[in-house]
Amino acid sequence: MRLFSYKLTVDTGFAPNPFGATLTLATCKPGIRKSKRKGDWIAGFTSKELNCDAVGSERLIYLMKVGEKLLFREYFNDERFQDKIPNMNAKGALAKAGDNIYAPLPAHRINALDAAHFEQKRNPNHFQFNQRGDISGKYVLIADEFYYFGRNALELPDHLRPKIPRGQHRYGYRTHDMERVNRLIEYMRDKFRTGCNGLPHKWQGDSAKGEPHETCSKPKRV
Repeated sequence: MRLFSYKLTVDTGFAPNPFGATLTLATCKPGIRKSKRKGDWIAGFTSKELNCDAVGSERLIYLMKVGEKLLFREYFNDERFQDKIPNMNAKGALAKAGDNIYAPLPAHRINALDAAHFEQKRNPNHFQFNQRGDISGKYVLIADEFYYFGRNALELPDHLRPKIPRGQHRYGYRTHDMERVNRLIEYMRDKFRTGCNGLPHKWQGDSAKGEPHETCSKPKRV
């Protein structure tokens, strides 16, 4: 069992996508998506860029156990994830929030792997210039067991905090203290229900409209 931590600079419900029966990581963080394996745990934390949390004060946005790794073509065609294809004609933010945005082109339906083999579905989060980076991760990570807090990000006691990078990290920091990892997972399983326990930091949903946090102000010179 391995646990890796990284910081989020954006939390819109897109990467990760916690809606529905599973949490999925299909875009951004290509190094994490490519290198992590089934059974690994991934922890996403707040950052100064996201909500002004300073180094050492990061809070847990989500924790997921990788249950599956699917190629993009497999993810797009899997019946379980059709509700994660964004519907830009539907009402409400939830229908548009899906991360299943890469459809294999007909000529590459069976063997689609490269960015040029896919068509990007219309969505409010990623655009054509994101496609190559997204596809370079090769895989979509899927979790049946996950704890997503979003704007209700969880402040962990010191004895549960995993190793967290000071800034961005391509593959995530690994926590080698397995006793600490086990304590964290046991704590989450004991205290929280699996699933979505809060809305994203930036969310335009119908039930509770979220606004971006104020820009972190720079200290004034004196």
